[in-house]
This record gives sequence, structure tokens and C-alpha cells, in this order.
Amino acid sequence: MSNQVVCLEVSHAGSWYSASGPQLNAQLEGWLSQVQSTKRPARAIIALHAGCTYCGSCATHAYKQVDPSITQRIFILGPSHHVSLSQCALSSVDIYRTSLYHLHIDQKIYRELWKTGMFERMFLRQNTNIPCKSVRMSLPLSLLISSVVPSDFCHWGQRFRYSYYDKSHRETYRSIEYLDKMGMSIIEQLDPISFSNYLRKYHIIICGRHPFGVLLNNMSFLCLNYVQSNQCRNWQDGSVTYAAGTLTVH
Repeated sequence: MSNQVVCLEVSHAGSWYSASGPQLNAQLEGWLSQVQSTKRPARAIIALHAGCTYCGSCATHAYKQVDPSITQRIFILGPSHHVSLSQCALSSVDIYRTSLYHLHIDQKIYRELWKTGMFERMFLRQNTNIPCKSVRMSLPLSLLISSVVPSDFCHWGQRFRYSYYDKSHRETYRSIEYLDKMGMSIIEQLDPISFSNYLRKYHIIICGRHPFGVLLNNMSFLCLNYVQSNQCRNWQDGSVTYAAGTLTVH
């Protein structure tokens, strides 16, 4: 399985990225220049995994808190949307080719993780994460030099088969915001049991719910930015919530 390369720019051109090459770089730099690095250096961040068009400006609130000058490795802990996993999975490729540059996977760390017996292999093309199925996995803090959890929050609407609504908030989008911020508050309290209870009670669709469980130990979390893709006002509307946050070690 050595020397395999996954190209990320072909299938996502014009959809995942709203630009390419120098234009994409300029777009990202523009968003980053408008955000302050108030919580640097972050040990981990909760970012977003929708296309730049939808949530790029929100995501930069989290990425701005990462200090490249002191970051040795980055771990991406993400959900598996299309494949059922019995445990966490490692990518089977060595290099990801993106619209900006190649990303080389640290094979030494992969071998160390593989030896734990807690991982299986992910063989999908365009896989960009280390998908986490179980919240019981625990990575040593010595490995978590800098971690990125790509995740959206509430997916609301008929196409997501989720329509929780608290009429006390009147507008649907305000009910969604209340539900989202309840979950963020629980994450800020670093309480994995309450977070699990929250998920069970409201059945809310949060992509990175399992990776969140990995990080809710020995860290403090702060939500930096919150937006909704659409302000829902009736049952025919749909919305995906985007939130950016940072985690630092106590």
C-alpha cells in the first residue's frame, strides 16, 4: 500500500473549493486576515467540513488559533459518512494531493497507531480524515500535538429527516440555534456523559459527535464563531449549522 496518492481536487473542483491555486490561497488568506488569534496556540480545534463556499469564513476562526511555528503534527479526527466502521480507521494512502499542495501522512505515527490494535484500514478514495466510530478511543496527549475535528452541527430539514422544534422560541432557526448552543455549552464543560445524554435526548445530527468524545478530556473549549446556512422559518426549509472552536490544554 506504499506510495499511494489520493487526489482531492478533481471531484471537488467548483464545489468543495470556490477557487483553485493562487486564487484559493488568496481567498483563504483574506478570510484569515479578518480573524484575530485570541486563543493561540490551540492544542485542538473544532472546524467544519463543508465546502469553502458555505463555511470557509467561519472555519478560519478556528484555524487562526493554530500556530504553524510550533505545530509538529496535525491529526484529523473525522466522521465516516458512507462506510460503517466497527472502530476507528486509518487511511490506506501516503499522500493527499490538494488544490494547494501535497500533504504527506506521517507513516511512523501511523505504524504506532496501527500497533495499538484499535484501528482498521479505510480504503476509500477522497478520504480526508481519520474516521472515528467509537468515543471510547483515547489518544495520548503526547500524540495530539495539534488536532482538527472537522464537523458541522445540526442538520435540520426534511432532507436530513430531522425537524426538532421548540415552539417557545417562535422562529425555527432560533430553536435550532438554542439546540446547537446547548450542545456547545456541554462541550465547553468537558462533560462527555452529558454530551452523550444530549445526543440521545434530542437525536441531533452532529457529524463529529464521536471525535468530540476523544477530546473531551484535560482540555478547555471555547466556541469562536457560529453561523447557519439558512434561517429556517417553515417545515420546507433546510439548514446546516457551522461552528468553529478551539481547545487548549489545562
